[in-house]
Amino acid sequence: MIKKILSSFFLLFPFIIFSQTTFKGMIMDKNTPKDNLGVEGASVHWLHTNVSAITNKKGWFSIPYKEEYKKLVVNYLGYKTDTISITNLKAIHHFLTEQSELKEVIVKAKKKATYKSFLSTTNMFTVNSGELLKAACCNLAESFETNPSIDVSFSDALTGTKQIQMLGLTSPYLSITQENIPSVKGASQVFGMTFTPGTWVESIQITKGAGSVVNGYESISGQINAELVKPFSDNKFFLNAYSSLNGRLELNTHFNQKISDKWATGVYIHGNYRGEKFDKNNDNFLDSPLANQINVMNRWQYIDVEKGWVSFINVRFLNDEKQTGELNFNPTLDKGTVNAWGSEIDTKRFETSAKLGYVFPELPFQSVSLQFAYSNHQQDSYFGLRTYEIEHESIFSNIIFNSIIGDTRNKFKTGISFTHDNYEELVSITNYDRKETSAGAFFEYAFDNLNDFSLTAGLRIDTHNLLATFVTPRIHARYVPWENSVFRASAGRGKRSANIFAENQQFFASSRQIKVDDVGGNVYGLNPEVAWNYGVSYMQKFNIFDKKGDITFDFYQTDFTNQVVVDWENPQEISFYNLKGNSIANSFQVEVNYNIAPYFNFRTAYKYFDISTEYIAGNLQKPMHPKNRFFANLSYETPAKETGAQWKFDVTFNNIGKQRLPNTASNPAQYQLPSHSDSYQLLNAQITKVFSNKFEMYAGVENLTNVQQENPILASDDPFGSYFDSTIVYSPIFGRAMYAGLRFKIK
Repeated sequence: MIKKILSSFFLLFPFIIFSQTTFKGMIMDKNTPKDNLGVEGASVHWLHTNVSAITNKKGWFSIPYKEEYKKLVVNYLGYKTDTISITNLKAIHHFLTEQSELKEVIVKAKKKATYKSFLSTTNMFTVNSGELLKAACCNLAESFETNPSIDVSFSDALTGTKQIQMLGLTSPYLSITQENIPSVKGASQVFGMTFTPGTWVESIQITKGAGSVVNGYESISGQINAELVKPFSDNKFFLNAYSSLNGRLELNTHFNQKISDKWATGVYIHGNYRGEKFDKNNDNFLDSPLANQINVMNRWQYIDVEKGWVSFINVRFLNDEKQTGELNFNPTLDKGTVNAWGSEIDTKRFETSAKLGYVFPELPFQSVSLQFAYSNHQQDSYFGLRTYEIEHESIFSNIIFNSIIGDTRNKFKTGISFTHDNYEELVSITNYDRKETSAGAFFEYAFDNLNDFSLTAGLRIDTHNLLATFVTPRIHARYVPWENSVFRASAGRGKRSANIFAENQQFFASSRQIKVDDVGGNVYGLNPEVAWNYGVSYMQKFNIFDKKGDITFDFYQTDFTNQVVVDWENPQEISFYNLKGNSIANSFQVEVNYNIAPYFNFRTAYKYFDISTEYIAGNLQKPMHPKNRFFANLSYETPAKETGAQWKFDVTFNNIGKQRLPNTASNPAQYQLPSHSDSYQLLNAQITKVFSNKFEMYAGVENLTNVQQENPILASDDPFGSYFDSTIVYSPIFGRAMYAGLRFKIK
């Protein structure tokens, strides 16, 4: 019933063009009347209303006007507040009068490493670079170790790749973007997050639940958007060197140069290497792959504040090579043979993107922007005797227009988008080539009374060559019931085509036979995935012993009306088929943040998941996913001296509850696993010494308690036999790993 009501509401949601009347004027400094020097940043608003505007660099403003508006109030720091009578629409030129001289007041504040906005309608929080530096953040996939909302785990026992989950669902159900341009999709779904170095990231915005229709129709459980460092604001030179005892070496360098007042460019180079072999569990397989990656990006930034233009242009090339398998595997001699089991994954990726935005100088609430991106992703790989090759060519474009309806409390975004994806995919000897093309239009309305209520409702319609024509509705609401509290609710629909092989590559590293149930669908013979996501969130700030804190309760449910079920309950098979029955993911989280003392912060969270799917064997809980998780983080830093010198300490604890394991009862006794894993605890710690504003060193340890999964690879003694399986990984394989590094920068 809820779905029908929401669908009806959004189908009736009007796409209309609103007209509006505006009043213009110029605010100037009375001390320099002859120069007509405009005052930038002065605030104007209609008396007894929330309708306001800010003057631009030349002192001009434009504000919505109604006949009942008679008094215009002008505010500017250090000047007298004036109230002007307005009788017609003729532009005004008003001079401010300076107040008597005020004594200087210096206000200092430290930006929070993780920031939750009370004003945002969506349940979104921002992770700044300060939070990313609390752990060995070498790439985007490893950026969430100190964040309780994202779960990080290993996908298999061979590649060492970390996968993320939010609201109990894996990354394919997340929209992962880079500056709001899709960055991890299709062929890059498994390894794509490891291709963005952590030092390139300025901040990360994480949105729970249905995202904005502006960003597409595929998002189901949320969105992760990474904002990259900007050439104008990043350090002129930056160096980060990292080394760990598991043989991993990394180097990051940034070079930024201001070309002119309006142009700046940056060159960012990342390299990582692992050439040492480790087998701590003595199963004759590498605990971590041998790896080599070079990643280069050139970024251009253009800003013309006076004329309202801003632009970014990116060009990037990546080459990533991995080798894993048995210790004595030699690709030159053993590839394609049964002499020794091995795997190589070679990826080459080229991408370029551009963003162009224009803000109307005299209408600061009105803007238009263009986004465009092209990428070519080519992966050549084999897993034992299985070959997997994929080339994915992608084009994305988006045009967005922002303005208001009547006054600034009523905003809207509208635009059109176009995507094209060409897949050339080879699984063993079978080709799965396809092309996906979609064109869509969207409209999103936002109301904010600037006090205690806001609403964002969006609708988009897309036509897709394989998924037909469909409508995507989404709605978010925010309400402040009392002081220092906020209640949020959201609902929305998402639709996507499942890239069953690219998203589940770990199963190639097993002896499981692949079965795909062809029901006549347009993608691998399967129908697309469709799901509704509903969520509520409540946040309350508090003050205990004169120390600030907050507590947040989240509950989200994802209800699939259709899903491509990945069934590995038969240890000899991996089956892909469309859902016949129910598939629901329930996620509950309570999180507490508290400032124990100056510079001493505490964060803790408890999460409960109830994720069930109708398999051929019956309705079962999702395998390899704990129902219960507990998280705690302590961080402390000494006050920074004038030189910038200080110490920083960070400790993170995770308790991962027991997990249901896939059924292995039909295997021989020596290759059988229990029905559930044991719970376990992880402890990570890091110490940073900041010597000055230019130089710092850090050292840390991951998995301090040395937790290791016993026998993570089934039948490792017979890798070409019928029971070989490296996919059932529920805890760390490598054990304790210590690391150290340094950072040097020139501003």
